[in-house]
This record gives sequence, C-alpha cells and structure tokens, in this order.
Amino acid sequence: MFITGNIHKGYEIKERFNEENIPIEVISMAFLEPDINDIEFVSKSKAMQAYETLKTPCFVIDSGFNILNYPNNPGYPGAFVRRSGISEDIDGLLDTLKDIEDRRCQFLDCLTFYDGTEFHCFYGVDEGSITYEKRGHENKAMRSSLWYVFQPTGSVKTLAEMTDKERLNRRDGHISAKEQFITWYKNEYEKTKRLIKKDISEI
Repeated sequence: MFITGNIHKGYEIKERFNEENIPIEVISMAFLEPDINDIEFVSKSKAMQAYETLKTPCFVIDSGFNILNYPNNPGYPGAFVRRSGISEDIDGLLDTLKDIEDRRCQFLDCLTFYDGTEFHCFYGVDEGSITYEKRGHENKAMRSSLWYVFQPTGSVKTLAEMTDKERLNRRDGHISAKEQFITWYKNEYEKTKRLIKKDISEI
C-alpha cells in the first residue's frame, strides 16, 4: 500500500508498479507534519502514522527541495516545501531569484516502507537548476509545480517539458528512491516466496 497526501504521486507510483506487475493500492491520507527540516525523520513519521491507522505494511514518500543559493537562506526550503508555499507561487519564486546567477537546486526523496517492526528507507536525488521562466505543461504524473522550472543537469528541458518516457529514461545521473524500492521489494518478495515454498515442502 502506498499512502500519500499528494494524488499526483499516487498516479506516478501506481503506473510504475503496474509496469512491474506489482499489485499496489494507493490510499490518500492527511498527515501531521513534524516541525523538523529532515526528510528522513518526516518520512518515518508519516510511515508510522499510516501503519497505525491501517494496521498493515505500507510505504510513503517525503520530498524536499533545496535551492543552494536562495537569498539569505541557502538550501531553502528543504523539507518544508509545502509549508513554504513556493510550489504554489512559482512566479514569486522566479521573482525572488531574478538576480541570482547560481540557480542550482535539487529534489530529494525519502521513501520509507514500514512493516510495524522495521523501517526500510530509500533515498533519491535529482540535481538541476531553476530556469528563468516557466516551461512545459501539466500532466497527471506531475508531483509539483516546481517541475515547470526544474531543469535537470545536462538537460535542455524542464521536467514539465519531458514526456513520461523521457523522464523515465533520463541519463543525467539522478537517483530514484522509487526504483531502488522496486528492486528491493521484488528481491524480498521472491526470497519470501522461496522460503514459503521450502517450508511447505518440508511439511
């Protein structure tokens, strides 16, 4: 089960898991946001909240966005993307950065799977820079309006300008928490099936 407060994340996750033939259910849930600027801490908190509500193993993804040379506050907003409001005011963000030449930034993800006993965390990072204007179009996979101004390192397009295939097959060195989790889950699932099969054969 994937638990999220962002329906766009749900579309992206479900589509990718379906491609891997992994059954998945996406559930929308509102979370209490810890007042700590640390995506791992926040991700674990949300995974525990989801587990305590549903009483079943599940996973969540928490994201951060660092603007390395944000005026008077390097690294802003970090884990506080939602409460900062920058993704709802892209024009305001561009105005704030209009005189900034070093526009490097990064998306950070922490995917946490919690089974009621152990946390399994997977980390993703996308390096890039902020463009000087909005570019691209909305689509169902869009997780944030920041996609309009986030141009991955080595790319000439923003995430919002790319097709789904282009985003999936990027070769810009990005690390996907989701892909790491899929690999881990499939390996763990296969291992569990082998153990069950062995146990049954010994009965």
